Amino acid sequence: MKNTLGREIPEKIAGIGEVKAFAGAFTTPPMMNRQAPKVKSVRPADSKLIDSLEEVFRKIPVVDGMTLSFHHHFRNGDGVVNMVLATAAKLGLKNLKVALSSVFPVHASIIEHAKNGVVTALDTNYMSGPVAKAVSQGLFETPVVLRTHGGRGRAIECGQLKIDVAFIAAPAADEYGNINGVQGPAACGSLGYAFPDAQYADHVVAVTDYMAEYPLSPISIPQTRVDYVVKVDSVGDPKGIVSGTTRITKDPVGLKIAETAAKVIQAAGLIKNGFSFQTGAGGASLATASFVRKMMEKDQVTGSFALGGITGYMVDMLEKGLFKKLMDVQGFDLEAIKSIATNPNHLEIGADFYASPFNAGCAVNQLDAVILGATEMDTDFNVNVVTGSDGVIMGGSGGHADAAAGAKVTIIVANLLRGRLPIIVDQVLTATTPGETIDVLVTERGIAVNPRRIDLKEKMLAAGLPVKDIQELKKLAEQIAGVPKQIKTGEKIVAVVEYRDGTIIDVVRQVEG
Repeated sequence: MKNTLGREIPEKIAGIGEVKAFAGAFTTPPMMNRQAPKVKSVRPADSKLIDSLEEVFRKIPVVDGMTLSFHHHFRNGDGVVNMVLATAAKLGLKNLKVALSSVFPVHASIIEHAKNGVVTALDTNYMSGPVAKAVSQGLFETPVVLRTHGGRGRAIECGQLKIDVAFIAAPAADEYGNINGVQGPAACGSLGYAFPDAQYADHVVAVTDYMAEYPLSPISIPQTRVDYVVKVDSVGDPKGIVSGTTRITKDPVGLKIAETAAKVIQAAGLIKNGFSFQTGAGGASLATASFVRKMMEKDQVTGSFALGGITGYMVDMLEKGLFKKLMDVQGFDLEAIKSIATNPNHLEIGADFYASPFNAGCAVNQLDAVILGATEMDTDFNVNVVTGSDGVIMGGSGGHADAAAGAKVTIIVANLLRGRLPIIVDQVLTATTPGETIDVLVTERGIAVNPRRIDLKEKMLAAGLPVKDIQELKKLAEQIAGVPKQIKTGEKIVAVVEYRDGTIIDVVRQVEG
């Protein structure tokens, strides 16, 4: 069958079952209930402290076929996932599903566990590195499920992603299971992506390398949701949190794009008191934030909040009074970690609070503007942030589709050519974020406004911005770099791309090794 974007979607997919095809960003009603985890009882004399992961596995017990979940706040510095899976392999467990909110190069051991049958399914929001490449080449028999950050929170809360045991890398914990991410040698800041896991998993294990005196303060995840506490030598390296660039770009082309993007926000009439904003950690996104900052300072504007993954640059804007609050689901650098530990206006929020479409209102719905990137965009404004030009998985939606759906104005910033290939194509290889939720594309050669937003186009033209038709920008890129060749993929589906409401927006097919 085809979904509303014209993508070919099988009616049934092995390991997943019947598929509900994407039918529009806001068309799927939340016809489901919250699931409930098992009710527990702990007696006064009971201890939650366990000597080893191996003992925890036996005590629960962890058995073949279970789903084990993990968070990714340590990003490429994580140590817990590999530790837990090594324990599973040692105990001879098979057919486990790993529900890890994001996969990084440090998680390469998953490949060997998959080959040995320890891990046979993967559920995640983002993948990069060796695991992503291996999945693209057909590592698993059943497709990997790629969700959005908000979609993962929804799936856990609604029981579509049922977690048997959540292993939470805890920078600090006390003996009764209270956890935070702001203390200890491996402080990582917000633990927001672990909140749904802790709330709805049948069993919750805190894995920590820093034991605090009871009661721990502050508390991010409470003792009421934690069954066991295991002390290990190290849960991870916080230096690995900083991945990619978290500095403003110095590239003249990137700066030109960023300045234009800021002018788009200004022309849309959003730079005023109460302004709310989300931007990524990339150099061009941070550069956009720097131009927005200058506009706010010039007009003496105080914003209400900045949202999402938080960087030191956003912390500085908070401290300078340009925003009243930061709402933090993930720290991107060490400055963000320090801030959330000390500033009461720097708020820790969970993934469902941040972006789940099926609750009484998530934070992305309150966004005025969001700046996002793209691997490629098609002439219908659909965006790909999952696969690269070779068809290999190199990312995932994360919060991309969530923020795009919620914000009043969603802006994609991108060079017209990416790796000497035009960024604008007739049809993206992998649809991640639907065009109906994208408003403006900003490139160094001009901007394109989604035809759905005639109001914005009129404002951009009135402001003298270089508005072009998206077909015009596509033609210009092809004149420079030529028409890119179609990527050939196999028939096997290696991943399904789930939209935030649980419908399938696209599939990823196998590439050659």
